[in-house]
Parts: sequence; C-alpha cells; structure tokens
Amino acid sequence: MEVWVGGFAEAVLERVRRARAAVAEAREAEDAYAVAVAEGELDDALRIARGLGVEPGVASEGEDGGAA
Repeated sequence: MEVWVGGFAEAVLERVRRARAAVAEAREAEDAYAVAVAEGELDDALRIARGLGVEPGVASEGEDGGAA
C-alpha cells in the first residue's frame, strides 16, 4: 500500500509541476484566458497535494492561485 501512496503522491507532484509550467507559458504568451485556466488547474493540484500532506514545493511569485 505504501508504494501505491508514494506513486500517487508523485503523480500529484507531477500535476503541480505541469500546472506551474502551463501558468508560466500562458503568462509568457500574454494569454489571459490560458492564464486563468492554468491557474485554476494549479489551484486544484495544490489543494489535492496539501490535502494529502504532500509538500508541493515552493511557489514562485504570483503562483499559488494568486493573480500576478
């Protein structure tokens, strides 16, 4: 069971990494809609990670669901 939990935790962390990358890419493209969608995904991923007690890492400025 512990291996499964570890694998799930890693999947959640990967979701956070991908969402952070999507936020950065959308901001780079100055696409307000894509930023909003990506930030929503990041919010969800961070909420799930924290709910599981998984440390998602340090958020960059403007991350963690806040508007930049």
